[in-house]
Amino acid sequence: YSDFTMVHGQLGAHVEVLEIDDLAARAAAAEPDEIAAKHEEIRAMFDFADPSADPIAGPIEPEQLEWSARVAVGLDRLVADFDLDGLTYYYRGLDGNEAERLAAGVIVGNSLLTARGVPTAGEGDLKTNVAQLILDRLGAGGSYTEYYALDFAEGFVLMGHDGPGHIAIAEGRPTLRALRLYHGKRGAGVSVEFQVRHGPVTILGCTQTADGALKLIAAEGESIPGPTFRVGNTNSRLRFGRDPAPFFEAWCAEGPTHHVALGVGHRVEEIRCLARLLGIELATVGGR
Repeated sequence: YSDFTMVHGQLGAHVEVLEIDDLAARAAAAEPDEIAAKHEEIRAMFDFADPSADPIAGPIEPEQLEWSARVAVGLDRLVADFDLDGLTYYYRGLDGNEAERLAAGVIVGNSLLTARGVPTAGEGDLKTNVAQLILDRLGAGGSYTEYYALDFAEGFVLMGHDGPGHIAIAEGRPTLRALRLYHGKRGAGVSVEFQVRHGPVTILGCTQTADGALKLIAAEGESIPGPTFRVGNTNSRLRFGRDPAPFFEAWCAEGPTHHVALGVGHRVEEIRCLARLLGIELATVGGR
């Protein structure tokens, strides 16, 4: 849930409400040379995965890549035409219709947009898109992320998300993997897989209080190496200076949404300065 008026009033930002038809028209109008150039951009940025042990993964078919490139061109046009600094989107899908196919094809294009400073957030989460924009403008990235699991044996939190990620802060080259069915969503297509760069990280959430005020929640930690699931999603192993359970309890006590922006570097002091300038509450969890 996101209150557009709250974002307008407290941040001075303008929320342009678009329709999926706005993207459909621009994707349909993509020229062959634009699609070919986007193909080259995709191949330069990503590795292509062979099917993994995930039973819903498969090889990337040429028509899937073609569709991802076409939709990516449409997304570029959408951002340019409406002068967007960020993009929040949602479409539930219905019986494999054209709108579902279009929404299922945005992952690659949205990852490319995020990497070049136009963060994208799925599931209609405008507040987390704001958090992504903050981290991006601080030079930290800001990948759309949620909590996957707590590993009590090794003492880390597994975090990531299906769909687009901030590929500019990946550890190594990001990977494209074809999925016959998206995780928790309708549709199928090409998805993005990577770990966030190893080293210092910051997570930043944006929530709202009972009295209608925006609130930021931040924590500093470390992205650590180690195996993750090869399922076409972003996956990172993170530690936050205390055991996973008490950290997670402290985080949840601040009333967060279930999404965060994940960025590289320790950024709490910069976020604190920004919160003061904006007049927004900041809660920190963990070391500082």
